[in-house]
Amino acid sequence: MEFSASTPIYLQVVEEIKRMLMSGELKPGDKLWSARDMAVRYKINPNTAARVYKELELQQLCFTKRGLGTYLTEEEGIAEKLKKEKAEQLLGAFVRSFLGLGYTREEIQQFLNKALSEWSDEK
Repeated sequence: MEFSASTPIYLQVVEEIKRMLMSGELKPGDKLWSARDMAVRYKINPNTAARVYKELELQQLCFTKRGLGTYLTEEEGIAEKLKKEKAEQLLGAFVRSFLGLGYTREEIQQFLNKALSEWSDEK
């Protein structure tokens, strides 16, 4: 995994784990790696790995069973919930960027329709 200098590493790993959950690579209830194994896997400091788990717990995406390890939440529909949140985040950034360039809502809609049309023609 290539890390960006603009975002803390632990947040980038959190986003990667969310991506894996959204894509189905990880499933709700799956056991996650130990902090030491995560540190090796992502080539990060073990303290950074521990911080990843702390953040995932704060976001209620994992829980720890004492003596057994850390597991992803078993919440039903969590992958779809994360996908929806990510889509809203991306769409919000897209709209804010275009509004910042001075485009109207109608012009943004035209850009979006054109892009969707061209993309579907390629598939």
